[in-house]
Amino acid sequence: MATFLFDKIIFGPVQSRRLGVSLGVNLLPVNVKVCSFDCIYCECGFTPKKYKEKVILPTRKEVKQKMEEKLQEMTGNNLLPDVITFAGNGEPTLHPEFAGIIDDTIKLRDKLAPKARIAVLSNATMLHKTDVFNALLKIEDNIQKLDSAFEETVELLDCPRGNFDLQKVVGQLQRFDGKVTIQTLFIKGHFKNRPVNNTSEKEIAAWLELLKEIRPGEVMIYTIARDTPLDTLEKVSLEKLNAIAERVKKEGFSVQVSS
Repeated sequence: MATFLFDKIIFGPVQSRRLGVSLGVNLLPVNVKVCSFDCIYCECGFTPKKYKEKVILPTRKEVKQKMEEKLQEMTGNNLLPDVITFAGNGEPTLHPEFAGIIDDTIKLRDKLAPKARIAVLSNATMLHKTDVFNALLKIEDNIQKLDSAFEETVELLDCPRGNFDLQKVVGQLQRFDGKVTIQTLFIKGHFKNRPVNNTSEKEIAAWLELLKEIRPGEVMIYTIARDTPLDTLEKVSLEKLNAIAERVKKEGFSVQVSS
């Protein structure tokens, strides 16, 4: 139940269970979550339905300055990151200057940490924006969420804010032509007196069919590892995750498992 917010624009580096030594980038406010989803398992807590005061995002200039300072410090300490990861307190692609920030990051990476990858952890809700889509094509780790092949499950598990059309999202993911990693969190539990379980045979079979439509370069599957806003959720066992991973491999996809 003890969720948290990132209190800086640039945070870490941290040891990511999926990406290695990761320097985090938070394009959202440091005091409140801003997201187009309200996932019931989010480590940052629930997304506010209303904001008590005006939401202030860091500017492109601020992000560039803070990132350059941190990378220079890490260079001096001979500790460069494996990856620069856009995550933070919500959905990074909501930032109106996202595309320009990615361009700045590529230039800073090339100058100060040329071996580092650039990753974006996204929920795929902004892929209809041309500048966002094109920016994601420029990075090494374009990681997009797909927690279920059923809109009803997505509504229960991810709680999209505003209109959400799963088939349109799938179509946009197909447009990456393989230059995308699909990330799925598997979970069990209850929410609003309804069972939550995207590990059933029905769920897995339909999800695998969507993977075949999207044809991602890689698939990441994982389960909760930190506190969540609800105490009615439970981790999926590593044994179950590995069993799902084997089915993904049989379909010809590279897969990474974290528990």
